Amino acid sequence: MRLILGGDHRGRDLCWCLRERLDKAVGMSVEYVEWGTGNVDYPDVAVSVASAISSRRADFGILICGTGIGMTIVANKFPSVRAALCHSELAAEFCRRFMDSNVLCLSGDLLGERSSLQIIEKWLATPFDGGRHAERLEKIRKIEKTRKLLT
Repeated sequence: MRLILGGDHRGRDLCWCLRERLDKAVGMSVEYVEWGTGNVDYPDVAVSVASAISSRRADFGILICGTGIGMTIVANKFPSVRAALCHSELAAEFCRRFMDSNVLCLSGDLLGERSSLQIIEKWLATPFDGGRHAERLEKIRKIEKTRKLLT
């Protein structure tokens, strides 16, 4: 599995802390979107990560900004991206089980390193339930195709 991690200027510190621990904790290679040391706008980071997911260059993405809200909004503009903002392990479990979320959005301001790592581990360890949830995702895919034709 390929995981890509990105953060804006308010999520960068948490990204750096997590980056060091993720390889060991989740047992997969983590690609990090580098944005230098200045202010970085969340749309730029979200576009990089979400486009990698949408084009299948990566399987999962994690985005971190101040609240996580901006990253979630931008990432969900991309086909096949199901970004979810999570502040708890329960939310992380549910978005994987029921929505097959492939992008996890976190708050760099509201969550610490330990909480974030626990949320990430739960999110990556939780499988998609399928069944009626797969039927709902198919409806979402149809909406994406229809909307693409209209734009």
